Amino acid sequence: MIKYVIPFLLSGVMLNAQENVNVGDVLEIGSPDARTYKHIDFPRANFIIKRGGIANYKNLKGQKVVVTAIEEKKDGSKEIKLKKVNGNRFFGSHAVVAANYRKALETGELVLN
Repeated sequence: MIKYVIPFLLSGVMLNAQENVNVGDVLEIGSPDARTYKHIDFPRANFIIKRGGIANYKNLKGQKVVVTAIEEKKDGSKEIKLKKVNGNRFFGSHAVVAANYRKALETGELVLN
């Protein structure tokens, strides 16, 4: 019986750890379920091109990002602002992007390190 209780308690702790995000946490961008990212708000290709960037969404997978700000929404979800760890801009044009933390983790668009 005890061998079932310990994993159950540890799984509860791990689920709670996913809900707690702090400024400065490092995450990794995963691959989206569909063709585009739904829960990370990357700009559309026309806005990237207008600002002089290259709209290549395939290069985002595996990039390390750091949480720069956390905002609690009225519906209880957390919107986080992400910036690249190496200091470069996304697509060469955007320094910061927003993401819905819980939904991006559930779909695999963001991965904990």
